[in-house]
Amino acid sequence: MSDLHVVLGASGAIGSAVAAELTAGGHRVRAVSRGAGAGPDDFRADVTTTEGAIAACAGAAVVYQCAQPKYGRWAEEFPGLTRTILTGVEAAGAKLVMADNLYVYGPVDRPMTEDLPYAATNPKGRARTEVDNLILDAHRSGRIRATLGRASDYYGPGGVNTVIGPTVFAAALAGKTARWVGDLDQPHTVAYLPDIAAGLITLGERTDADGRAWHLPAAAPVTGREFLDLVWAAAGGKPRVAGLSRTAQRLIGLFNPTVRELGETWYQRDRTFISDDSAFQKAFGPAKVTPHAEGVAATLDWYRHRAA
Repeated sequence: MSDLHVVLGASGAIGSAVAAELTAGGHRVRAVSRGAGAGPDDFRADVTTTEGAIAACAGAAVVYQCAQPKYGRWAEEFPGLTRTILTGVEAAGAKLVMADNLYVYGPVDRPMTEDLPYAATNPKGRARTEVDNLILDAHRSGRIRATLGRASDYYGPGGVNTVIGPTVFAAALAGKTARWVGDLDQPHTVAYLPDIAAGLITLGERTDADGRAWHLPAAAPVTGREFLDLVWAAAGGKPRVAGLSRTAQRLIGLFNPTVRELGETWYQRDRTFISDDSAFQKAFGPAKVTPHAEGVAATLDWYRHRAA
């Protein structure tokens, strides 16, 4: 039986964290991206094409799907990408582990659990619902084995294309205002990238994870203010913090397409947004999660070396 683990989207934050965790665990890894580097595990392929997906997945035991279209193109491109990747996974006879998020639920008024209905009505939420249904339908029909690991907003080494990235960590190191996207005083689940990677790999290894979605382990929810306090405590200097309000998001969005896209899911920013990971912990745990103070320190250290 193959022991090859294939990571799609390996140049992205989650994909690179998964590849690193797999390598550290002694697994044989193929790190797939469109513009692969010169590393021994790197493999260049365009998985938006059937030929590229089949080549990328060939010989795999487990495929970790961490690739995604640009954020503003999810509705147009994510379902098609998923269909192509399913073809590659099926051709390889592999198991698929999807790096998923919480968009399918839409606005909620309680901690999110996996039994919530797929109630999203916004375009990105509907796209993620279609993607998840495609994957789970492929599992139910026997085409492939599959599981999904859902995480909230993330931070960590390598996390630059995230709302908890440069505007928090690089800004604090530069002595500038660290900005939290949304209400500073609402509890929010934030996930540390290595913890996401470890959770996805657990799902890849466990047959009893198949056929459903799981909320990946994360440290206890924090408010934006609490998280930024941790950042400044580790970074040093005079704390400077701010929250990005809905009004400011709309104004900045007139000139910045990335910020404009955030308005579609602002319900994740203006109220309590908590992911309940108790099902995962009960089934596979107790899973180790990194305390936020430790994760913040490691992330700041990564940003320091990046800037050097």
